[in-house]
Amino acid sequence: MALLLTGAAYWALAYATPRAHFTQLLALFAVAGAAYAWLLHTRLPLRWGLGAALVFRLLWLPATPALSDDFYRFRWDGLLVSHGHNPFAETPAQLLQHPPADSAALPMAELRRLGSHLNSPRYFSVYPPVCQALYGAAAAAFPASETGFLLVVRLALLLADACAAALLLWLLPLAGWPGRRALAYLLHPLAIVEVAGNVHMEGVVVAFLLLTGALLVRRRTRLAAGALALAVATKLLPLLALPLLARYLGWRRCGWFLGVLAGSLGLLFLPFVSWSLLLHIGLSLDLYFQSFEFNASVFYVLRALGQWLVGYDLVGGLGPLLGAGAIYLAFRLAGGGGQRGLAAVPQRLLLTLSGYFALATIVHPWYLVPLVALSCFSPLRYARVWAGLVVLSYSAYRTPAYTESPWLIALEYGGVLAWAAWEYYQGRPALAAPAGGRG
Repeated sequence: MALLLTGAAYWALAYATPRAHFTQLLALFAVAGAAYAWLLHTRLPLRWGLGAALVFRLLWLPATPALSDDFYRFRWDGLLVSHGHNPFAETPAQLLQHPPADSAALPMAELRRLGSHLNSPRYFSVYPPVCQALYGAAAAAFPASETGFLLVVRLALLLADACAAALLLWLLPLAGWPGRRALAYLLHPLAIVEVAGNVHMEGVVVAFLLLTGALLVRRRTRLAAGALALAVATKLLPLLALPLLARYLGWRRCGWFLGVLAGSLGLLFLPFVSWSLLLHIGLSLDLYFQSFEFNASVFYVLRALGQWLVGYDLVGGLGPLLGAGAIYLAFRLAGGGGQRGLAAVPQRLLLTLSGYFALATIVHPWYLVPLVALSCFSPLRYARVWAGLVVLSYSAYRTPAYTESPWLIALEYGGVLAWAAWEYYQGRPALAAPAGGRG
């Protein structure tokens, strides 16, 4: 019954729930979340869980994402890449207003249609080379079909989730945990909706991070560096794992690791390398830390204090300061006491990324997908709770103005903080996984 209810909830989310219908969206997520908790509590057999995880993802294959409009930008970038145009060269607004010299080779009619749907037409692309390669391949396979484009992207994400499942089932017993803990990630509603449904690339990041860990277990350091480069070339966030890996590898192996990582990243970015790429990525990062804000926690508290004290929004100064604080936290966690082996890395990375998002000015729901995967290697479950409560942030889309509710944000982070405090006092945050693990 829980599996059937979950499937029905995902079908309704995929085909009958516009993003603005927040009450319906929240109710369906609640059904899926309650069923998820029940299935894990009743120890769903692994084979049933793996089959359900596959079926739940297949439900979304023909759907057009209704909860996120980012896929329009994915297709925009893909069309540019498939026609040999650098997606980092100009913003969509600039390209449409002043078509480049090679515009005759571009599908301008389709780009104009997409341009009317973009949520950030005046910003440069922020999607690294692995994303661009996938979007370009999907656009080349289906240059005139949005449904075909989404199908190719979803099949690639399904493959990434299948690889993540296989790696989890292999790595968890090595770390002292039962393999069925993989279901905590594979069945989590956020991982299914945001990756399979809204086609965000965090599922690919999870697969490459797990591959990095598997290769380190086999002491294939250089291949592990290449796998981490692929993760970074999908989303830049895995760079925060470097202090932890440096502690684990030691100075000599770390030198080789960093060298291969830098060389691999150079090769991956090579097709797009130009002065404009460096400039525009710098501008995008500057905007990210100094202008954008959504579903933040610590930042919103400090912003409110700043407005009370000085009378204006301090995002321009607080954003970079909190980013620096997250980097400092990453080095502190890497240099702290406790177990130094590879088994300790996933939980320390979980805490590192959690600290980063706690200090971030933007926390979109899909950002938390890697935290759910890392929680499989930890007795801490707050990340799964956070990934459930973050759905409250969709309340901002009830109106075209994207107005956030401070009460719902307080409920989200208050719930996460209460759960984390309870886990702390229950003694869950042991840095080493117990021999034999727990379910």
